[in-house]
Amino acid sequence: MPRPRALLAPASEATALVVADLDPALLARSEAMAERPRSAATSKAYASDWRTFTTWCKGFGLSSLPAAEGTIAAFLVTLRDRGLRHSSIARSYASIRATHAEAAAPLPTLASVRNVLENIGREIGTAPRPKAPLMAAELKRIARATDEDRLGALRDRALLLVGFAAALRRSELVGLDVGDVKFMEDGLEVNIRKSKTDQAGAGRVVGVPHGTKGSCPVRSLRAWLDASGLKEGPLFRGVTRNGHMLEDRLQGRAVARIVKRVVEGAGLDSDEYSGHSLRAGLATSAAKHGASLATIMACTGHKSERIAMKYIRHGQLFDVTAAEGLL
Repeated sequence: MPRPRALLAPASEATALVVADLDPALLARSEAMAERPRSAATSKAYASDWRTFTTWCKGFGLSSLPAAEGTIAAFLVTLRDRGLRHSSIARSYASIRATHAEAAAPLPTLASVRNVLENIGREIGTAPRPKAPLMAAELKRIARATDEDRLGALRDRALLLVGFAAALRRSELVGLDVGDVKFMEDGLEVNIRKSKTDQAGAGRVVGVPHGTKGSCPVRSLRAWLDASGLKEGPLFRGVTRNGHMLEDRLQGRAVARIVKRVVEGAGLDSDEYSGHSLRAGLATSAAKHGASLATIMACTGHKSERIAMKYIRHGQLFDVTAAEGLL
């Protein structure tokens, strides 16, 4: 395949590169990538950010499309004043730019807006504020304290324990079908057909071992299936207050609500926890228990050691410290 001329030419000549200079196959692939739609989650987030921006603009009688440079800068400062994280503010800025580009609307020079975003980052910090991991000891205590035979309680306990033991993301957990779980002699085989980092749907299988009485994910899932009578379709579904099971599968946000409800019932601060606390809790607890990085990554499906190591460092934070024995 011939290389693009820009890769071979001096910088002064590279600026004159035109589409005709590119290999047709390379050009076709690049156009396909450019036309590929955003993920559903990103599109939803951008749409929400854009609605917030347009509502804010209307409140001040300002144009949102096209938006003036000063308008965008003032809006980002407003988000800072509302207490949003830097990552959320940066995403809002990205949604404004994306919407303008899709509408072919003129967007002014945004050097000052970028400066505002950078200064906000310096002021409030750009490091993410992760939710607290739901540790194994806490989850066991919660599971044993909610040992009820109500249909909703059975579902919640199975969802929490399976989600923790398999280190599942919210989307992976609610995306499970009855046929994706198999009861084996050694535990539970969970087939994750598609995930955030596996959009192609190659899938992976995770083994969930038996647990102790009162906090066993395998027994808890069996109890939920027996009580619900489910044989196929979505594994985790809505349950009304009067114990009626719905047909539709749970949404990811329902996992967060369940986690927050149970931790609050256990006397913990629900604001510190989210649906991600299950996955983070398994990785952190395993690290603290001495599991290797490779073992943890095999369960979580992490492809990046750098990301997985965030859990390891948290789990072993007090195992190796320079202050040990000095005070």
